[in-house]
Amino acid sequence: MNVVRLTLQGGEANLAFTTLVYKQNREGQPLSLDEMLALNHLQHERLADAQSIGRLIQQGDARARAVLGRLVEKGLVEARGERRGRSYILSASLYRELGSPAGYVRASGFDKIQQETMVLQYVQAHGRVARRDVVELCSLSEDQASRLLRRLSTEGKLKQIGQKRGAYYGEPDA
Repeated sequence: MNVVRLTLQGGEANLAFTTLVYKQNREGQPLSLDEMLALNHLQHERLADAQSIGRLIQQGDARARAVLGRLVEKGLVEARGERRGRSYILSASLYRELGSPAGYVRASGFDKIQQETMVLQYVQAHGRVARRDVVELCSLSEDQASRLLRRLSTEGKLKQIGQKRGAYYGEPDA
């Protein structure tokens, strides 16, 4: 029998995570090293996409999507969004198992109406907002933030100023 010892960085020992790994193994669904790395990353960062997991496991996006797909099938991870905008969070049941049920609500983010409200309030308070601000504010991927800003601009709720990387959004002219 081969045994591998894995040390995941991230602070103090996490007994709940260790118990999860043991339980999966006992139930005949052992987690691969890549799966454990992805779960650990999601536990600390709350949100990830295939590109960030690919960099973490030092593999391409296709391999990362396969790893994340297996975690979705096991019910440990949930996928949000579509295609390039797809992101992943830990599942509600896994947050419960890890002893942090409220963590799921924080990780799953806000619905579209709440995101829109937060962006508009940000513009009111600061006069303008850039895509990177929306990524941080709403915990969205860059593609999702771009789509939200485009929609708000199309609906006349924001006005785009500038193009490409220098673009930002402000209040529409009255």
